[in-house]
Amino acid sequence: MCLRQRVDAYANFRKSLRSSTQIPEVTLLRKEYDWLEAAPSQVLQQKVRDLDVAYKNFFEHRADFPEPKKKGKSADSFRFPQGFRIDNRRVFLPKIGWIGFFKSRDIAGTPRNVTVSRKGKHWFVSICCEVEQAAPRRQGKAVGIDMGIAKLCAMSDGEVVENPKAFKRYRSKLAKLQRLLAKKKKFSANFRKIKAKINALHTRIADARNDNIHKTTTRIAKNHGLVVIEDLRVKNMAKSAKGNKGKPGKNVRQKSGLNRSILDAGWGEFRRQLEYKLAWAGGFLIAVDPKNTSRRCPVCGHTAKENRLTQADFICAKCGYADDADVNAAVNILRAGHARLACGEIGAVRPLCEAGTLKAA
Repeated sequence: MCLRQRVDAYANFRKSLRSSTQIPEVTLLRKEYDWLEAAPSQVLQQKVRDLDVAYKNFFEHRADFPEPKKKGKSADSFRFPQGFRIDNRRVFLPKIGWIGFFKSRDIAGTPRNVTVSRKGKHWFVSICCEVEQAAPRRQGKAVGIDMGIAKLCAMSDGEVVENPKAFKRYRSKLAKLQRLLAKKKKFSANFRKIKAKINALHTRIADARNDNIHKTTTRIAKNHGLVVIEDLRVKNMAKSAKGNKGKPGKNVRQKSGLNRSILDAGWGEFRRQLEYKLAWAGGFLIAVDPKNTSRRCPVCGHTAKENRLTQADFICAKCGYADDADVNAAVNILRAGHARLACGEIGAVRPLCEAGTLKAA
């Protein structure tokens, strides 16, 4: 309702509304609707404040324009900024009461808010605490990272992280369940049972992917003070090649498979986690132009597509230098990051220097 009000206010009067204006109106709505009265008032206020954040993310080009919530698509969560109490493995939520939970870690600091969310058939409680932390120190050496599909990533020091390919592992099982779902009468009891199994399988796929990315990014952030990655535009790379009726695309099936593999690898989530974890650890991240990183020889600087005739091996056509193709690309990415440092471009969003060292010399 608040989103609709904001859209109408801007369309009709070119007026922008904020939570400070809408929250008093939500209080009045509680007197009109019993289902709003049944919910804690501060939970509703937090949702209106979340709308402010959604607008901010849109205007700063971090997210699409806010959409109305939709059952089965939107995240189910609500937040208590106060009124909650925590007693060992129980949490008291206003108008709900005491709820037991599995405490996965000790609660440190002063609790500031509690967020309850649902993921699949499971409910989670997240307790946000204020803690005092010493200023982080940058530690560890610099490393370049080349993202991949067969391998999740390769590093300039020679380390390679395997890709679990979570979606590919469960794809046949997912397809079988979706075929069963198509044969059921919509919204019948059997339809809901199969739908629940599909949701649980999607949750398992996402959890397997996120678990691997979390472990990898945490280890990298702890052991390296400077990390250089490619500035990949994942959204553009994963666009469909289908085209339209007037101009149909080419190799649509192959491109569809590539898009599926790119999204299954989770490159965007990998970069997001690496950014905030490096900030916590006192390090920082540099993104460089991926152009020619896989074709450049780190020894003589020769750049040509003949240097990489296969996906696995890099052999320089000029000097004969040979290495793993992904590790070689990671070395070039690291050098490009050092070139950006020398040029004083740490804070640039879009890299200006081409990958390698020759241009910056």
